[in-house]
Amino acid sequence: QVQLVESGGGLVQPGGSLRLSCAASRSIFALGRMGWYRQAPGNQLELVATITSGGSTNYADSVKGRFTISRDNAKNTVYLQMNSLKPEDTAVYYCNAVTSILGNNYWGQGTQVTVSS
Repeated sequence: QVQLVESGGGLVQPGGSLRLSCAASRSIFALGRMGWYRQAPGNQLELVATITSGGSTNYADSVKGRFTISRDNAKNTVYLQMNSLKPEDTAVYYCNAVTSILGNNYWGQGTQVTVSS
């Protein structure tokens, strides 16, 4: 089993920056893929960014060039650096992990990001 705990959410003004953290209960090196999703009220869960154990990244078009996903294997933590934030980025952000062998899916509890002036 994998437990994921997100942190770093909060209130920020448009154009500001925020860094989210996702701490995993096991080595993220052993996980096939980790990523961030978000959900705004009334919207479906949206892919934000993913990173594989091999370091390959993928971003939603809406955040490309503004957000960066990274990992620190020593700390078992995945980060989402969010720059040039827009009000449209307001959502609950969820950390996700998929195991490489069985493809089991795990989710964190979510952290609120609010971008408002």
